[in-house]
Amino acid sequence: MHDNLIFAAALIGALGMGAQWLAWRIQAPAIVLMSVAGLIVGPVWHVIFGHALLNPSEVFATGETDELGNPGTLLGPIISLAVAVILFEGGLNLRLHELRESGRSVMRLVFVGTPIAWGLGTLAAHYIAQLSWATSALFAGILVVTGPTVIMPLLRQSKLGGKVGSTLKWEGIVNDPVGALLAVFVYEALRVLNDGDSPWLATIKIFGAACAGGLMGWLFGMFMARAFRKGWTPEYLKAPILMATVIFCYALAESIEHETGLVAVTAYGMTLANSRLASLTEVRRFKESIAVLLISAVFVILTADLTPDDIASAFNLPTLGFLCAMLFIVRPISAGLSTLGPLSWKESLLVGWIAPRGIVAVAISGFFANRMVLEGFEDASRLTTLAFSMSIVTVVLHGFTMGPLARYLGLARKGRPGVLIVGATPWSVGLSKTLRDSGVETLIADSNFGRLRAARQANIDRFYGEVVSEEAEFKLDHARFDTVVAVTANDPYNALVCSHFAPELGRHCVFQLSSIDQEDDDPRAINMASRGRTLAKRGRTYDAFMRDVYRGWVFAKTTLSEEYTMDDLLRDRPKSDLIAEIRPDGTLIFLGPSREVKGGPGAIVISFGPDISPEKEKAKNTDGETTEA
Repeated sequence: MHDNLIFAAALIGALGMGAQWLAWRIQAPAIVLMSVAGLIVGPVWHVIFGHALLNPSEVFATGETDELGNPGTLLGPIISLAVAVILFEGGLNLRLHELRESGRSVMRLVFVGTPIAWGLGTLAAHYIAQLSWATSALFAGILVVTGPTVIMPLLRQSKLGGKVGSTLKWEGIVNDPVGALLAVFVYEALRVLNDGDSPWLATIKIFGAACAGGLMGWLFGMFMARAFRKGWTPEYLKAPILMATVIFCYALAESIEHETGLVAVTAYGMTLANSRLASLTEVRRFKESIAVLLISAVFVILTADLTPDDIASAFNLPTLGFLCAMLFIVRPISAGLSTLGPLSWKESLLVGWIAPRGIVAVAISGFFANRMVLEGFEDASRLTTLAFSMSIVTVVLHGFTMGPLARYLGLARKGRPGVLIVGATPWSVGLSKTLRDSGVETLIADSNFGRLRAARQANIDRFYGEVVSEEAEFKLDHARFDTVVAVTANDPYNALVCSHFAPELGRHCVFQLSSIDQEDDDPRAINMASRGRTLAKRGRTYDAFMRDVYRGWVFAKTTLSEEYTMDDLLRDRPKSDLIAEIRPDGTLIFLGPSREVKGGPGAIVISFGPDISPEKEKAKNTDGETTEA
């Protein structure tokens, strides 16, 4: 038993993280790959070899029996704690001012579309999926969730930004806790009514429990916010203490009233999110990492625990009819109609189609399925399979159709994501023009309106404002770029910009100019973990580049060929700095220490160096194509 548990834990971690990594590598939805991994080691392995490689119900069995006489298991408590942490992390992302600023479309989706989706989903689950009214109401509440862990990769993959991208993103963030709260509300109502209480007394108990859970979460949040603000805890203990108090808050609320723990931890996260703590950014990243680990583990466990009979039941006519109703009736009516007005008809049409259900919906369904069965609702045992089917179908369909439909409606950007250049200077404007002439989209950002004058005159897209501010989270379209280059005169600020964007884009996609004291063993230099990758060569600082700009140096893009190779370019422009390379497949690589030019026919090399005389330029253009900016 001990060895089986260790093997199961190792296998779950390897499958979950392996699926997450592979999803990032091939730009595919992680939920699909985790589903495949769980199914392979669970029901598929069982069909082929007669037993499952991973059977969570057996591995986590306690040797006791539950209220129904079934073998007891630790899966319930494990999933309960995981869902609690996941919902806390969701609440930690829900800042009220962001909800207000995200526009009328998100507000209407939440306050108008959610009740409509809940009601229509309940009807579809009862009349088509043939669930009881109680189970239908609970399941429909869960399915209003469109998790950001699924929608964000799809938005990046489809190059969808603007109002539609922002609406879908914030709907997912806001609806994460809303769907769970609806499920809690329905479950509590059913549980209280099953005890024989009157409807009025049941209502009082439900709202009383919800208020008690919310108050407890608020008190925990206010206390921790005060503790962090007053410096009662050291920085290195903040994240671990927060993790421990989340579990304690959940357990305390559950001991007072069952299922109010979910309300408590969601309120806890929301309270902290709106407390404006300066140290919350690092804590939020830690919680995101924990949430990703738990989500991966829970999803692998839930899919591996399915049986071949469960899989077969996912393809019967009631289930297929329910999926079609949710896809083609419930979502278009609830989301499409509720956003018509704030959004154009094309944008509403796209929003009405896109609603991928993610890992949170599956985890919460698995969480409530066993509890509903214990309350006497036998049909609730189908919830995990239905949620699993809904997640896979919506992720696959929406993942493959979002991009083509957005392009057909003229809502998606054309071409690859471009480059955000922070700092408007003659050097950065020249770089932006050269990249644009090479087919790369660029956006120059600066907090000084006067410094953007040259960018306006060159008709370069620009953003006026502070890129690391909360305002930029809404006004700056992050779907437009996947690389950041910080080239201001302030090296610490460049490092701040790179550190701000690194968690979103990846540290390999943020660059800044070299500093004058940047050496590997120089104690005066900014720590390498706190800055971006060095652009061009070490020692080529802002002052050095600006000096060369006023000496007449220019940017040039050179297309390599069989006749004109990289060696020829280095011979003709020996003093030039090699800035970037656009490879034949369109991939943009910014060059620097340990990042050399790959070259080859069709590659475009962008360099910065002395102006070439017209005579030499004319002679060189007989073999290689070079233009200067």
